[in-house]
Amino acid sequence: MRRFLLLYATQQGQAKAIAEEICEKAVTHGFSADLHCFSESDKYDLKTETAPLVVVVSTTGNGDPPDTARKFVKAIQDRSLPADFFAHLRYGLLGLGDSEYTYFCNGGKIIDKRLQELGAQRFYDTGHADDCVGLELVVEPWIDGLWAALTKHFTSVGGKEEMSGTLTAASDASPRTDPVALELLHVESQVELLRLDDSRKKDSEVLEQSAVNKESSALAADFESSLTRSGPPLSQASLNIPALPPEYLQACLQEPLGQEESQASVTSVDPIFHVPISKAVQLTTNDAIKTTLLVELDISAFLRALVDHTSDGAERRRLQELCSRQGAPDYNRLVRDARACVLGLLRAFPSCRPPLGLLLEHLPKLQPRPYSCASSSLFHPGKLHFIFNVVEFPSDSTAGVPRRGVCTGWLATLVESILQPNTRAPPADGEEALAPQITISPRTTNFFHLPNDPSAPVIMVGPGAGVAPFIGFLQHREKLQEQRPGGRFGAMWLFFGCRHKDRDYLFREELRHFLKCGILTHLKVSFSRDARVGEEEAPVKYVQDHIQRHSKQVARVLLHENGYIYVCGDAKNMAKDVNDALVEVISKEVGVEKLEAMRTLATLKEEKRYLQDIW
Repeated sequence: MRRFLLLYATQQGQAKAIAEEICEKAVTHGFSADLHCFSESDKYDLKTETAPLVVVVSTTGNGDPPDTARKFVKAIQDRSLPADFFAHLRYGLLGLGDSEYTYFCNGGKIIDKRLQELGAQRFYDTGHADDCVGLELVVEPWIDGLWAALTKHFTSVGGKEEMSGTLTAASDASPRTDPVALELLHVESQVELLRLDDSRKKDSEVLEQSAVNKESSALAADFESSLTRSGPPLSQASLNIPALPPEYLQACLQEPLGQEESQASVTSVDPIFHVPISKAVQLTTNDAIKTTLLVELDISAFLRALVDHTSDGAERRRLQELCSRQGAPDYNRLVRDARACVLGLLRAFPSCRPPLGLLLEHLPKLQPRPYSCASSSLFHPGKLHFIFNVVEFPSDSTAGVPRRGVCTGWLATLVESILQPNTRAPPADGEEALAPQITISPRTTNFFHLPNDPSAPVIMVGPGAGVAPFIGFLQHREKLQEQRPGGRFGAMWLFFGCRHKDRDYLFREELRHFLKCGILTHLKVSFSRDARVGEEEAPVKYVQDHIQRHSKQVARVLLHENGYIYVCGDAKNMAKDVNDALVEVISKEVGVEKLEAMRTLATLKEEKRYLQDIW
């Protein structure tokens, strides 16, 4: 077997699943994959590795490699390493990312670039898969092409070994090997189709099928396919369905575990704490478009597997279509893009009765949800605040009942019994919280905190729930100024935005307090859905509009006063719009082309003076 090393770095399990798929398919193509996570450094050694390397790596946070690759990336970024450190290495890399974020596929790009700098060479072009449009659009073709690239690599290596042996063997290698290699590539490209299709299908049946499809094409235009029904030509097509992986899990039910046993079953690289929820406050009014809650803590895929458990013939066929290559467009539109949940699928196909063990095998592992801290330990000792919007989206079922996000919906339900309404009055004395508990694990941020030098000016941009960490910043600064009455502290700007002044102006009273006390030097608030705000010269809809309106001050802080800018919130629109606004500001105030302004911003990022906490 021709061996290759297969490494993955995953944050939410996607890179691992793809790497495991490559490992399974390798055998059918005549290869053996040595599969490891990047964190398992004791099981592989790239310094001495002679086999080709295949890498699958996702992106997390603000364009960082996953936590499991942190140690590896830190090691290869050592600038004392020689330029030929990995000159012996041949590799192919598949990066996973989301183009809605600024640093698309940056986790893979960081590793890819550094491997190149250390002398490694690609035997296969790098792939960048975009979760925004569907990872499979790049992942599947990339995996399909991997086998030909590996074959070419091994053939090339074999040829070089023969050349070092005898000249006669080398002179005969080209005419004999090339046709064989070409034929092998052709055979390998057909293996998957031959394995999955019905090999007994006669050519005449295929032709007849084609004729029926053409006759039915006129009907297709008038027939809109749904989750449970399809129309021609898909309903009459021969399907290529992936093989079902072997079962590996048996499930049995038992009595609930005690708290200590439950806690012991949770595994993490960071310490885990069970903490009571001591307070929950609704920050928005009941008629706000989004419901935002503040919580205080006391810290003192799957369709293929359903096919074989569906008894109704029509339902079984529809599930086969949705998990086949031919049905990929329907799957993307009706399952992936519609965010169909497991419960919705089981309701749509009532004859599908999968065993519990199979459900547990195929349900994705719940991942930790990172939240920015909305409080300072100096201001609230022994307490930790965070805020979140309750995520709601339309149901994929015919009932039409809105669904909630897995984590935010669970948290909202958990705190219902202690939730305080959006009022300014404090809770009555003697009220005792029921203190439901959740499990948390601290995750230290490397850069998203106040500058070490308190005299440096700070610009904070946080619309909506993005204001959360800045409340902590301001609380922290207030306590520092109390402790150092003669200290020198830089100006603090906050650009905040929400939809309506009277519905979802988060932390209004707190921000007014910080402004009155001089902790917050400048507060610029925009309301995107209010027609006009009295104190404004002209309506300002978004935070980026306010940034451009105060372009001289923003440019002065960043370019002449060695200041810092922090951006927190939505990555899809807000973060990009703010970045574009900053380009415009620098271009206008410095009098340079936009390309030069972009270079200036890039320098600020490298200096860790332009920092983002976006999702």
